[in-house]
Amino acid sequence: MLLRPVARPFRRLALAGAIALLLTTSVSATTTFGPAPTPLRPPMPNIVPDVASIPADSQRIRPLLERYQADLGSLDHFYDVPYGQTRESAYQSFHEGWQRQLSTIDASTLGLEDRIDLLLFRRELAHQLDQMAFEHGRYVEAAALIPDVDKLVALAEDRRLMQPQDPQQSAALLAEATRRIEALDTDVKQRGFDAVSNRNPVVAYRAAQVIDAVRGALGGWKDFYAGYDPDMDYWASSKDGPADKLDAALAAYANTLRDKLAGASDPETIIGDPIGRDALVKQLAYEGIAYTPEEILDIAKRELAWCHAEMTKAAKEMGYDDWHAALEHIKQDSPAPGQQPQLVRKLAWEAIDYVEDNDLVTVPELAKRDWRMNMLSAERQLQAPFFLGGTDVWVAYPTAGMPEDKKRMSLRGNNRHFSRAVVHHELIPGHHLQSYMLERYQPQRQMFWTPFWGEGWALYWEFRLYEMGFAETPEDKLGMLFWRSHRAARIQFSLGFHLGKMTPQQAIDLLVNEVGHERENAAAEVRRSFAGDYPPLYQAAYMLGGLQFYALHKEMVTNGDMTERQFHDAILQGGPIPVELVRARLKGEAPAADWKASWRFYPGLGNRK
Repeated sequence: MLLRPVARPFRRLALAGAIALLLTTSVSATTTFGPAPTPLRPPMPNIVPDVASIPADSQRIRPLLERYQADLGSLDHFYDVPYGQTRESAYQSFHEGWQRQLSTIDASTLGLEDRIDLLLFRRELAHQLDQMAFEHGRYVEAAALIPDVDKLVALAEDRRLMQPQDPQQSAALLAEATRRIEALDTDVKQRGFDAVSNRNPVVAYRAAQVIDAVRGALGGWKDFYAGYDPDMDYWASSKDGPADKLDAALAAYANTLRDKLAGASDPETIIGDPIGRDALVKQLAYEGIAYTPEEILDIAKRELAWCHAEMTKAAKEMGYDDWHAALEHIKQDSPAPGQQPQLVRKLAWEAIDYVEDNDLVTVPELAKRDWRMNMLSAERQLQAPFFLGGTDVWVAYPTAGMPEDKKRMSLRGNNRHFSRAVVHHELIPGHHLQSYMLERYQPQRQMFWTPFWGEGWALYWEFRLYEMGFAETPEDKLGMLFWRSHRAARIQFSLGFHLGKMTPQQAIDLLVNEVGHERENAAAEVRRSFAGDYPPLYQAAYMLGGLQFYALHKEMVTNGDMTERQFHDAILQGGPIPVELVRARLKGEAPAADWKASWRFYPGLGNRK
């Protein structure tokens, strides 16, 4: 462990203090120097925890999880060539080997925390193997559009495996691949889909993404030899040699696939890769959700209808008959450019004070002070037009280089009342408090992180604070309801898209018409959801996870089994696991070794009261 050298600066300060003391002793006692200067910062409160409150570690599965994660990190470090056969073989052998090892453990001999860890560990290994097979199938579809791609991947992987390579043979492979790719590129430009075997634009877009990854691997291959291996330099890796020519051909062909076949010539075009109903059902089972995709869509529609009814009430309090008109009113109330950071700081401390004053959750002193504020660039706002958070908070607001219409969109979409509902979601009691506690309680469970726990927790607080009256004015109520309806719409458009029932444009229209988004912001939201950076169920997890925690609160707190603080602290100290297992943990019920989700947290699909 690396220790930071903190002693030396303190010794210098001590020496300076001693010199100052000597100097002051030589001055007459009657000499005065005026009042002591006012401190630039208030004194720091005690940020050191009570050692007795830190639980001792007696868990047996935790060391296994820590070893698994360390060894997986080693695999990730070495087998870094995407789509490599040796890489796939190594990961498959690794996960299957762990499965065999865990099969020797008798869960009935373990305590509650260990039984939860063992169950989740086994599920994770099975899920990883299943995902490998799923992703391999998607790669095979895309690879059919890329000549010699397997040979090129093998070339890069052999270099990583430190296998000797023949320079002339390598150069011949690169040259032949270049010839075939350039010929196919020309053919696609002339004949479009008639030039390839698969007529699906999504597969063409996926193939372009594969090419991007392979180019990166081949770039590493070239850089390894260039300037170090005279023979390889002469035949293949010199400037403007076969490796550079292949890279140019791959780049051009990837652009053709995107523009000509996938229709992505406009950088703001939204292209996604739906996974289909069968894969959705598997994902729901893995995440511990005992509902079908169709039932979840029904839940989302009911929740959106509830939000609309509440928005209409808030609008009437503001003097409007239509909630769309009321939303338009509050969108005009934005801080001036440059003033948003101070508003965020104010809102952050307002939420902290509220949860502490109402004894809702423990907020360690250090957690209140160790978050930072950052501003999102104009480029990042193309996919994230609102706040982002976690360890820190990232603020979206107009930048100087934005066109005027996008500046206005950003101002309207980040108005005071929308922001007030978001800051506590991103910081405390939301994501920042989660991040803080994840590092300190059951840290081995971070590998089981699920958005139903992560995003669900932050959205649950939007539910609780709304019903507790945190939003005192109808404007602030409308701001909170805007985001709540947004989460319900997210379920509809994300599941609808992966089921093949909704296009990106229909998703944008849904956000504009049924939630009240600015069209540019709605497009950015849909682009972020479909770009492939998030798992298919991620956007649905906000509200579904929030509803799970909400139902669990009724079961454990409303009925008097736990206090608010006990309930919330217990969740944070249990780590990021499926919420149905959070429920089992709080009730002290060890899950069965063959556990499958069965909790119907939205009974009868009826409205909540």
